Amino acid sequence: MGKRPARCYTEIKGPAYTRIKKYIRSVPGSKIQIYDMGQKAKFWPVVLHLVINEPCQIRHNALEAIRQAVNRRMMKKAGRENYHFRIRVHPHHILRENKMMAFAGADRMQDGMRRSFGKPTDRAARVRAGQEIATIWVPPQYWKAAYEALEKARYKLPKPAHVIIAQGKELIK
Repeated sequence: MGKRPARCYTEIKGPAYTRIKKYIRSVPGSKIQIYDMGQKAKFWPVVLHLVINEPCQIRHNALEAIRQAVNRRMMKKAGRENYHFRIRVHPHHILRENKMMAFAGADRMQDGMRRSFGKPTDRAARVRAGQEIATIWVPPQYWKAAYEALEKARYKLPKPAHVIIAQGKELIK
């Protein structure tokens, strides 16, 4: 399979660019609103993880899409009181873009690759292979809904991922 479109920032290249307050001006805000959802106070015996297979960068809008998809599905299937969901990575890395003009006469207005450091445009979380992206804790009767929710969410990631049942396998049938 060839490269999919809109994957410019998926690969990890160069050192992390994270020194926000000291050096970087006008950093875009993260789109992730909440990292913990559902019932946080209770202990749930079944734990499922969404695990990435390859090292990559995950943009903050992809993480927010995962959060919304899982939360919406779990609210419908299990209700607010029967799960605890957490996004496990944080988008610290700042992505830069050297904007190019694409209209007639643009070649006389821009410098191309001269001084092409770029302006901050986005944020991304750098993850390694086998790292847990999201975790969901549920009672045994809702494990299937949690599994389906994480399966739906894995398609929003830029690289292949899988869902594992980390705890409570003996409780589910």
